[in-house]
Amino acid sequence: MIALLLSILASSLIFVIFKFFDIYKINILQAIVVNYIIACISGITSYPNPIDLTTITEYNWFFGTFLLGVFFIIVFNLMAITTQKNGLSVVAVASKMSIAIPVIFGILVYHEGTGFWKLMGISIAMISVYLTSVKTKKGITISKKDLIFPILVFVGSGIIDTSLKFLETNYVAQDDISLFSATIFGFAAIIGILVLGYQVLTGKTTLQAKNLIGGIILGVPNYFSIYFLIQALRTEGIESASIFTINNVAILIVSTLLGIILFKEKLLPKNWVGILLAILSIILVATMT
Repeated sequence: MIALLLSILASSLIFVIFKFFDIYKINILQAIVVNYIIACISGITSYPNPIDLTTITEYNWFFGTFLLGVFFIIVFNLMAITTQKNGLSVVAVASKMSIAIPVIFGILVYHEGTGFWKLMGISIAMISVYLTSVKTKKGITISKKDLIFPILVFVGSGIIDTSLKFLETNYVAQDDISLFSATIFGFAAIIGILVLGYQVLTGKTTLQAKNLIGGIILGVPNYFSIYFLIQALRTEGIESASIFTINNVAILIVSTLLGIILFKEKLLPKNWVGILLAILSIILVATMT
């Protein structure tokens, strides 16, 4: 459970950093690319064994890390587009409700438990995500022509979590978690550098020091959010459906509370109801596993 708590704290810190990005007008793409580079370096330095670059391609999880790196970049861009077209609340709901995909995967593929109270807890978690994320009285409104973007964020985020579970269960040795994580971020960094390089060469963007600094700050907690999530998925006696549910809902609670404390954010009554339901869902999922 320590690994899960650390993953929750690291992920919540990411949301705080993104809030500062908004305040200081940080270019998200530039910061994200640098973040992936720093996250990759963090994984390499955390790896306890000597690294032979010529043999990395021989690992069974190598191709999977390439696909995950691609999805990291794609989902990031989809989240940016969704934010522009539909707002932050839509992104938060779409990305957090994506826990349904790895939960269903765990039940179908790994035959994880489907007890009444556990399913009730997961269902309540879904409701809590919506109530906590939506910060306007009128709720969420999405035009039909823009509906595809939150759907793709939902699917893409779910695929990332499901792929992490599948690869770590079947192919990643305990000692290789750092290298596995570093390789994912390495591929994401390479793709991001190509995209950013194209934008710089075509004059669509200009590199700025504040964006690079923002990426450096983001990189370390981003690496550990993935590293500790993988460690948490290996916790004996707790199924992946429970891990993903507790992780996503707890991140939502902690990041919301940090928003109140650090940025004086105001919550609507339904947001507080969402937080209470989120706590209830964690209790049900954690105790009924």
